[in-house]
Amino acid sequence: MSGHSKWSTIKHKKAATDARRANVFTKLGRLISVAAKRGGNPNANLKLKLAIDQARAVNMPKDNIERAIKRGTGELKDQANIEEIIYEAFGPGGIMMVIKTLTDNKNRTVSEIKTILGKFSGKLGGIGSVMWNFEISESGYKPKNIMKVDKVESQKFASLREALEEQDDVQKVFDNL
Repeated sequence: MSGHSKWSTIKHKKAATDARRANVFTKLGRLISVAAKRGGNPNANLKLKLAIDQARAVNMPKDNIERAIKRGTGELKDQANIEEIIYEAFGPGGIMMVIKTLTDNKNRTVSEIKTILGKFSGKLGGIGSVMWNFEISESGYKPKNIMKVDKVESQKFASLREALEEQDDVQKVFDNL
């Protein structure tokens, strides 16, 4: 046997698919937990209803959804408290970013974000350093002023954005491009 088997090929593809699904389920579970803090009834809590609809759209199991709601309402005592934190950062070429996170450990999250930003010529900003250029809308943060950058900076930023979105705690990245 030379190691060529159908199961081996399937196993590697399944592992990659399962890892992507687990990442999506983790992010959506945290989103549901934070939304459930305002009330565990989806009919009375629009934010929770939208989060549950997003989870159902990606075929998240019902047990996972129910567990996330219980975690948010405080019914599960052994779970860590998940909170929403918004970071302001500058990417390559001075691109402004608002990074929305849901985390159970602020120190770990800020450290991971700083590391990712450092790899791609970015830096974390202080409170208000970027927010002045964004206004809050239904879909998140919308830039007031759009920035133009060259192709090289744009490619660096695309890599940075992808790395940030792969990080478990990061929910959404808003920018002024």
